[in-house]
Amino acid sequence: MAAKSEAANSNGDARAMNVLDAIGNTSLVELRRIVPSNGARILAKLEWENPTGSVKDRMALAVVERAEADGRLVPGGTIVEYTGGSTGASLAMVAAARGYRIRIVTSDAFSREKRDQMEALGAELVLVPSEGGKTTKKLILDMIERARELAREPDAWWVNQLENADTIAGYRALGEEIWRQTDGKVDAFVHSIGTAASSRGVATALKAHRPEVKLVVVEPAESAVLSGGAPGPHKIEGVGIGYLPPLYDAARVDAVEPVATEEAKAMARRLAREEALFAGTSSGANVVASLRVAERLGPGATVVTLMCDSGLKYVHTDVYRRG
Repeated sequence: MAAKSEAANSNGDARAMNVLDAIGNTSLVELRRIVPSNGARILAKLEWENPTGSVKDRMALAVVERAEADGRLVPGGTIVEYTGGSTGASLAMVAAARGYRIRIVTSDAFSREKRDQMEALGAELVLVPSEGGKTTKKLILDMIERARELAREPDAWWVNQLENADTIAGYRALGEEIWRQTDGKVDAFVHSIGTAASSRGVATALKAHRPEVKLVVVEPAESAVLSGGAPGPHKIEGVGIGYLPPLYDAARVDAVEPVATEEAKAMARRLAREEALFAGTSSGANVVASLRVAERLGPGATVVTLMCDSGLKYVHTDVYRRG
């Protein structure tokens, strides 16, 4: 994958050979207005700069390339996956660029914008009904089983993101970017847990440079299974599957921060108004947790977190729409 910075012409313009070359090398910005004066600085990686507006573009390209390389995904084949939306849009983009058919199992628990984006990129959607529009363990398991059925069709390749270790590889470059952009001055990485691939991939890269870097993972307070609690419904899209993700590695995790759905939504709105950062609910949860970590670490330390996706994926949800 060509880096944006490596694709500059003589006039200094960054040009990608194709849309997939535009993945990665996203900006890192410092939060200014919502952080307390006596805490660590907080830096946010703007992952909505990726082509579909999500960090998941990194993983989607990595898993498809690896499946192509070892023959699991054949020319003219069909990509199958279950997803809340961002992964689906990222896979649909890669499928469109590579010439594959794609079938996505999703649900009304996730924003209309995400479903529309997947369809716009050519994905065929199979909808699984939710309980009151919320993410639950049952919903995730029902989606997985439906994807398993679709994957039995000829020439179908099932991504199976919750169990596919290739997803981790897609995020190691993200950790390397953070290390370079901070000049190695990073004390903690804070990120919400869905499949656990992104936090694990980034932490692997950062801890290889400096083992003392702390990995703090974030989960919905209503479904705080990583903290030893019971699963429950919540509305932080893309995270909190209601059980321990198969790729979760507790040995790499230094702390777990539960964040309530309403806290995450409120922070997403604050980020837009006070920091001019238009993000989704998981990004709001990331910042709520980052503020706690920044307070514990104190001045002189650096906390890095992710703006996982764009607020444009949530404009018709109750995060931004009133009434």
